[in-house]
Amino acid sequence: MRKFEGRQLLVATHNAGKLAEMRALLAPYGVEVVGAAEMALPEPEETEDNFVGNARIKARAAVAATGLPALADDSGICVDALDGAPGVYTADWAETGSGRDFGMAMERTWRELEARGAPHPRKAQFRCTLVLAWPDGHEEIFEGVLPGQVVWPPQGVEGHGYDPIFQPDGHDMTLGRMRPQDKNAISHRAVAVRKLLEGCFA
Repeated sequence: MRKFEGRQLLVATHNAGKLAEMRALLAPYGVEVVGAAEMALPEPEETEDNFVGNARIKARAAVAATGLPALADDSGICVDALDGAPGVYTADWAETGSGRDFGMAMERTWRELEARGAPHPRKAQFRCTLVLAWPDGHEEIFEGVLPGQVVWPPQGVEGHGYDPIFQPDGHDMTLGRMRPQDKNAISHRAVAVRKLLEGCFA
């Protein structure tokens, strides 16, 4: 496991919510986090059918464009009764042609569960894969999983994406109703980042 010894880390995301989460999680380690949008980097096409492959595409593109070590994540919600969908296509389900509409995506998720007559609880997992890539080609991979269930109707306005319909195991509220600091303590991204920090920063 390679230790990260730089002071600046490029987080290869254009998602403001993800960037804010990463900044908060990495802040105690004195690492300056720079986002891909701040560097005016284009978003590379994600052509893989798995989280590791797509995270690797984003990390490698960011390293190639800037020469900085880059951290990329690919994440999504995997619903058991939908055979793991939307999975790597989580963001795609929200695409409208004029931006992302996660309300529409959440409605589609529930509609497809209803069409299948999926039994309750409708188990699901948020999954996150992180790839930390260095300019010399070295990479470290970390994965985090948050198990729970899909509920309806959407609850709460905190978080982003599918948070309002996801209730983590052991909790009586959705991620959409949790305070950001409480979500950051248990999220799939937080689990993956903890592994990253223990492996590369501790």
